[in-house]
Formats: sequence, C-alpha cells, structure tokens
Amino acid sequence: MKLYHNPRCSKSRNGLKYLQEKGHEPEIVLYLKDAPFTEKSLADLIKKTEKKVFDFVRTHEADYKKNYKGKTFSDTEWVKILVENPKFIHRPIFENGNKAVLANPPENAETIL
Repeated sequence: MKLYHNPRCSKSRNGLKYLQEKGHEPEIVLYLKDAPFTEKSLADLIKKTEKKVFDFVRTHEADYKKNYKGKTFSDTEWVKILVENPKFIHRPIFENGNKAVLANPPENAETIL
C-alpha cells in the first residue's frame, strides 16, 4: 500500500489523514522529493487507475500554462512530461496492489481498500 504524497498540498494531506483515520498506514512516497518515477513506472501506475494520462495533469500550474496549454501530445509524451515535471502530477495517488486511484477526494480510496 503506497501513497504518492506531497505534504505541502492540502488535498494530499487530507488523503493521508483519511487513510490513517481508516486504520491504514501506507508507505509514503514523496514523489516531488524522491523522484520515484520512470516513464514505465508512472505509465504502469496510471494504467492501474483505469484513467487517462491527461487526467493526472495539473493544468493550473503556471509552467503548464506557459509551455503546454493548447498543445497536443500522445499519452507516451504526456507520461514523459509528467516524469520530467512531477509538480504537474495530481495528488495524492493511492496504490494498493494491482489497483490505484487518484484520491481526490480522499473517499475515492475506498474503491481499492
């Protein structure tokens, strides 16, 4: 059980708090600090959610608006962009075995607990 977490993000903190209140202590992955993602590992994680890659892109980031908004990229290209710019990744992401979920709102975690 892992939580890809940014402690500076209130949504990510809420996700962790929710899991802890449910009695779970996931392994915390500080993905902005630890840079845990390769293109393959991030693509595999996103695939576990059954969502589209672009669903994980934080489109309100200034760098996104400046460099990527309005441009078309393949899923593979988006994964590469996300690995190179992890601050663009929505959080928190909760992974439990062969399933993962974007835990915003935190109650989304229920679908894979």
